[in-house]
Order: sequence, then C-alpha cells, then structure tokens
Amino acid sequence: MINGLDFRRLRRWELALAAFAVSAPFLLPALAPGAPSFIRPAMAQSIEQPDSRVVSVGGAITEIIYALGEEGRLVGRDSTSTYPEAATKLPDVGYMRQLAPEGIIAVNPSAIVAVEGSGPPEALAVLKDANIAFTSVPETFDKDSIPAKIRSVGAFLNVPDKAEALAKSVEADLAAAIADGAKRPESERKRVLFVLSTQGGKIMASGTGTAANGIIELSGAINAAGKFPGYKALTDEAIIEAKPDVILMMDRGGEHSAKADELFALPSLSLTPAAKTKALIRMDGLHLLGFGPRTASAIRELNAAIYGKKANASQ
Repeated sequence: MINGLDFRRLRRWELALAAFAVSAPFLLPALAPGAPSFIRPAMAQSIEQPDSRVVSVGGAITEIIYALGEEGRLVGRDSTSTYPEAATKLPDVGYMRQLAPEGIIAVNPSAIVAVEGSGPPEALAVLKDANIAFTSVPETFDKDSIPAKIRSVGAFLNVPDKAEALAKSVEADLAAAIADGAKRPESERKRVLFVLSTQGGKIMASGTGTAANGIIELSGAINAAGKFPGYKALTDEAIIEAKPDVILMMDRGGEHSAKADELFALPSLSLTPAAKTKALIRMDGLHLLGFGPRTASAIRELNAAIYGKKANASQ
C-alpha cells in the first residue's frame, strides 16, 4: 500500500493512473521551465539509462548479470535467484511464475529482465502499462541457449562486448564438459530418472523439453523416463519398465528430503536397478537446472556423481 492506495484492488488502467498520481508531485516540478539545475540532469540520466534500476526474474538471468559485473544495477530479484549469495540480499519480488505487480513496483525499477515463462501474463501486462522497460529472454535447454541468454541480457543492458566475452568463455567450457561425457561408450551410459516430487507416493518424473532432460542429455546419460513431454506422474509399471540406474533429485526440503532408504522403499522404485545400489543423487536445483553460466560445472558434477564414487553420496 502506497499513500493509501492498495495496488491489489486496482485494475490495470487504475494502476497506471494511481502511479501517475503518486509521482505527479515530484515529476511536474522537475518538468517546469524553472526547475533547479540539479533535478534536470538526474531526469536526463534516467531517460538515457532506462536500465539503471533493474529487477531480474529467473535464477540464470541474475547469475548472468553478476557474471557480467553489472550487479550494481540490480534493485530486486525473484525468489529463484539464489546465486551468488550476494543476490539473496536484494529485495525478493516473488516467485517468477507468480509475480505481483505491486511487489516489483515497490522497488521502483526502471527495467525488468525476465526469463521466458515468467508471469502470470496479467502481471506482466500491468508492468508494461506502467512504462517499465521490459525484455523477455528466450529459454531452451540445450548448450546453445546459454550463450544466447548471455548475449540477450548483455544487449539489453548495453554491454555487448562484456556479454560476447562471457558467452565465448561459457561456450568453450560447455564444449569441453560435453565432450568429456560424449567419450563414454553408449553401452556404458547410465539411465537416469529425474524425480521432481514423491508426494503421496506418486513419482513425478521429467520427460522431454525440460531442464532436467536437457542436463541429463548434455552429461551423456540417458533419460530413463522416455519421450513424453514435460513432467507427469508415472505409474509403478512405467517406472519399473524405465529401469533407471540412478535417481536424480533437487537438493531441497519437504518431499524431496526423503533418505535413500525411504525413497527406495516405495513400490515403484524398489524393483529398479537404482534401488539395488541405492544410487540417489541430489544436487542444488539452480546449479543443476538453471542453464546459466555454471552449467558446465553442473555437467561435470553430475557425471562424477553418476559414474564415480559420489554416486551414492546421498544415502
């Protein structure tokens, strides 16, 4: 609530009007012909540099901004932006798919950089109507998408040279990490089942077109779930038929905190090859699935966990 106005009760056109009403006492004097000289340069700078107060939406987007050395522009970030640790000190404007306009407007941004899929659409429409510079960064889950995101963010922040240098460095690191995994013979590649949740004993697994599928393939392993798109709950029969050698999960609380013994006691997993060795891998969700500058590191860590002694470290 600002000056008695509750943004949650306002429709889009009312929000724009309310924003003008709140800012008018400050804006109009600055526009007056006799405005003090110290005001006009500040306004000119704001007009010339619309990306001076940035809100980043999407963990990879925030990582890229820090990797570019442009974190000084950030005034807010979404709840998925947990790396680097310094980012967590910024105001949290909410979850990327459940953004509320008032939470973002409260930090007075001049620009918003959001990963594709952020929303809901109604919230983004309100923000655009408020004349806040906005860009949506395309999101796919392959090796080419990461440097593309870096270049997109760099272009929006007007630091293309920095972005090009970072993109080339990330491309080289990715190529090396992927090549290491690709050396493994097909016959030795493990079948990995990414489990999003086990709520109610039901296994929600990852199919194609997901970050989990992307990282599994880049590491040179096989997605045991098969070819269905997105995430879905699998039947016990489907999981047994998938024959996963390894179960992969995000390292977080709630339903995801089950110990290996508890997880492999589930009927759907108890008869799998993974259950015989209790091969359970947990990794930080943003590192594993973020598809940002650290993805090459995630590929290496995942490969070491699948094929090395670390594979059973989460028992």
